[in-house]
Amino acid sequence: MNINWYPGHMAKARRMIEESIKSVDMTVELVDARIPLSSRNPDIDRILNASQKPRMIILNKSDLADAAMNKKWMSYYKSQGISTILYNSKTAGGSYALLQAVRNIFKERIERDAAKGIVNRSIKIMVLGIPNVGKSTFINNVSGMNKARAEDRPGITRTKQWVRISDGVDLLDMPGILWPKLEDQNAALRLALIGSIKDEVIDTEELAMKLVGLLARNYKPMLTARYKLPEDLPEDDWELLKLIGKKRGFVISGGEIDTERTSLILLDEFRGCKIGKITLEEPPETENKNEQKN
Repeated sequence: MNINWYPGHMAKARRMIEESIKSVDMTVELVDARIPLSSRNPDIDRILNASQKPRMIILNKSDLADAAMNKKWMSYYKSQGISTILYNSKTAGGSYALLQAVRNIFKERIERDAAKGIVNRSIKIMVLGIPNVGKSTFINNVSGMNKARAEDRPGITRTKQWVRISDGVDLLDMPGILWPKLEDQNAALRLALIGSIKDEVIDTEELAMKLVGLLARNYKPMLTARYKLPEDLPEDDWELLKLIGKKRGFVISGGEIDTERTSLILLDEFRGCKIGKITLEEPPETENKNEQKN
């Protein structure tokens, strides 16, 4: 399965980001806490490095991710010298942590302004990320208003929009973009699993088969509990997918399992956190330690 998705509006959005970054004071990059590395666009990273402006990473949808892995990823980005906060856009009044972090970054500037009698000089922040990472929901949450269009599918935001979240802090909502060629297909698979690539361009049965294999290896108790599976699971991922379909009663004429329906249900329940809180990748340092152990 070769996964790629880069519609024309993303190239336009990339140029928009390069031009607009000149007019902001800092950037906030949202990543999905379930795949905190794979959901970072290397093109965005290059643009931010070139700008040399303060930056922050928001581990969004942290409520859907493995809590122990959230701590590891926070430690990892701290070790990289990047300001990072955990975030759950479903919780009301989420602006406090963000505003505190932003004001800490601009503490010296705010103090200089205060000494000159300048109060609440606007700090302009660009909000970036890949499709379906939750930027619009994040902006609506921290602003306390439904100003940004938010839907649970990629490619909705197409234009930029300024939103004031408090006196002295303005956010610039930018369209989500991927990069032209997803060379790392493991990362592409993770992007497809969380819904950052349109399902219409992917074989959902193969995607679900990949997912069930990952869950069987890393979150077996959650998988077996959700679908009432035996402790001794089939080693073949396709057979395991069919077993889940059988347990759900998705049997069609001739006794065949409706694997298409099974696949859609499995993907939907993973994305909706009905299987459990799951993270699909570990920080690079953790992976290296595991390799050394082996």
